[in-house]
Amino acid sequence: MLKNIALGIKAYFGAFSLISKLKLWKYFAIPILISVVTAISIGVSAYGLSDNIGSYISKVWIWEWGKETFTTISNVFGGLLIIALGLILYKHIIMALSAPFMSPVSEKIEAHLTGNQSHSHRNTSFLQQLLRGIRINIRNLFMEIGLTILILIISLIPVIGWITSILLFIVQAYYAGFSNMDYTLERHYKYSKSVQFVRKHRGLAIGNGLVFMLFLFIPVIGVILVLPLSVTAASIQTVEALQLKKIESAI
Repeated sequence: MLKNIALGIKAYFGAFSLISKLKLWKYFAIPILISVVTAISIGVSAYGLSDNIGSYISKVWIWEWGKETFTTISNVFGGLLIIALGLILYKHIIMALSAPFMSPVSEKIEAHLTGNQSHSHRNTSFLQQLLRGIRINIRNLFMEIGLTILILIISLIPVIGWITSILLFIVQAYYAGFSNMDYTLERHYKYSKSVQFVRKHRGLAIGNGLVFMLFLFIPVIGVILVLPLSVTAASIQTVEALQLKKIESAI
């Protein structure tokens, strides 16, 4: 799996030049807008609701001494809590809504890599692509929240609790890469087979998602470039994995 993680990360190095070579930037205009609007909405929500959540948390402190300090800490914690939940929602919102715009990008990348301009894949409409994206991301959202809760419970166990932050990051990365890979897989497989394919190639998903998550820590630029580069990188590796599977099946 470590090899596949490395391959998922490596694909990013050629993503920018491939986007420019194939003139794909125009396809990212609406997804970038969705990404920016969603990020701003989450940021504004965190700023506006942190005091409200903080006030509820601060009620735990029943003493007068240290009340002001505890309230300040509670407000900060409230904001961080919203941002943490917002990051999970952010991924799945932009990936679900961007599905119809990312599928043509993935298709052009596949045609370039395989040299096959006329494909015999599943033909899906704009609406079908959107519904597929929503279905995949709702499924992933609940899976991710469930795993996150489990990991947070594990964090209460002494000694091994320190690894939970790493596990949380890997889980977030996996589901980000999962959605990016599905933009290619939706032309080849139905829902259930797509899930099976990503599970078998979870290393590629994690590698792609790790860089995706790191981009979100870059102010402004990260939100703008995260989709174009991550989708392109995922398309490259997913096409290669599909080609390898065909070769193995033919042998």
